[in-house]
Amino acid sequence: MAHWPATTKWNDMYYLKRVAGGRTVPVEVGKNYLSTDWKQELISFSQFLERIQSSNCSSVTPSYLAQHPLFDQIRELKEDICTPDYCFTGGGELRPLNAWFGPAGTVTPLHHDPHHNILAQVVGKKYVRLYPASLSEELYPYSETMLCNSSQVDLDNINEKEFPKAVELEFVDCILEEGEMLYIPPKWWHYVRSLTTSFSVSFWWSNNGGSS
Repeated sequence: MAHWPATTKWNDMYYLKRVAGGRTVPVEVGKNYLSTDWKQELISFSQFLERIQSSNCSSVTPSYLAQHPLFDQIRELKEDICTPDYCFTGGGELRPLNAWFGPAGTVTPLHHDPHHNILAQVVGKKYVRLYPASLSEELYPYSETMLCNSSQVDLDNINEKEFPKAVELEFVDCILEEGEMLYIPPKWWHYVRSLTTSFSVSFWWSNNGGSS
């Protein structure tokens, strides 16, 4: 993605504030969407940028702009990126683009999605861990319909007595560096943690023959 204008522009908080500062966005507050203290707030993009800049204070709960179609809302930011050619393999249908923007420490817990996914790391870096779809049973998905694509296993603090099958499972992991993309196949379980202030874009698409 070296040719993307975003690779230089999105590292500039003043640029982001100028093109998007007055817009209202939904942010997640709390450890992650599975936590009891989790909530969502509507704030201006300028307020969100201020939270990111003050997030190195340990008393501040991180706010995360997660899985939000920001580029439908702010066209200037969409013009800063390009859809990778990979997303058109198989003649598939491209889904809405999602933004993931937040400070170090934000977490997306272990879950899977029905679509092909290219996660593009524009700013900062993230730790990503993946488990193949074949290990679903060993990862203890929630039984509730709304959360059936999420695992009950907290990878930050695995309860070995409650989830013994998850302890010794093999996985693939990496540090996704600024300027790199990672392909995540449909139904593959993945856990993501921001190691620095991070701005990512996920490109989802489905094949004409389905999601597999």
